[in-house]
Formats: sequence, structure tokens, C-alpha cells
Amino acid sequence: LRPPNSKREQFRRKSGVLDTLTKVLVALYEEPEKPNSALDFLKHHLGAATPENPEIELLRLELAEMKEKYEAIVEENKKLKAKLAQYEPPQEEKRAE
Repeated sequence: LRPPNSKREQFRRKSGVLDTLTKVLVALYEEPEKPNSALDFLKHHLGAATPENPEIELLRLELAEMKEKYEAIVEENKKLKAKLAQYEPPQEEKRAE
């Protein structure tokens, strides 16, 4: 039986993770002007920095609209509760009847 770490090492070698990561880190080291964010540099060079999907932007806009509607409804609800409270007797008076 092999220790579990050897399977990990085999996977890393076969998948090329170590080679790719080494190449990106060397590119970062050799970069004449170091980026502000090393993590962003790694993401960009590893392909994780994909351009924004237009659908995502539409969903963000829809979310912002829904938040505005929600706030307006909450405010309207507060006003209506206050107006209703003017016409209803307080809870203590209801119990006395």
C-alpha cells in the first residue's frame, strides 16, 4: 500500500497542476512591473478571470430593481400601518370590551 500523499503527487504530476502553477509563478517573478494583486495575476494567467457574462449583469440590474421595489413596499407598509393605527382602538381597550 502506498501512502495517500503519493496518489496526490501522481495526480498533480499527471494533471500538470504543478507545472502550470510553476510557469505562472515564474511569469509573475519575471514581470518587470509587479501587479497590485498577485491573486488577480494568477487568476488571469490561469484562465479563471473570464469576462462577465451578459446574463450576470442583467441579473444584477434586476436584483437592484427588486431591492428598490422592496424598500418602497416596506415604506408603504409602514405608512399604511400608521394610518390603520389611527382608526383602530389600542389593544388594551379591545380587551376591556
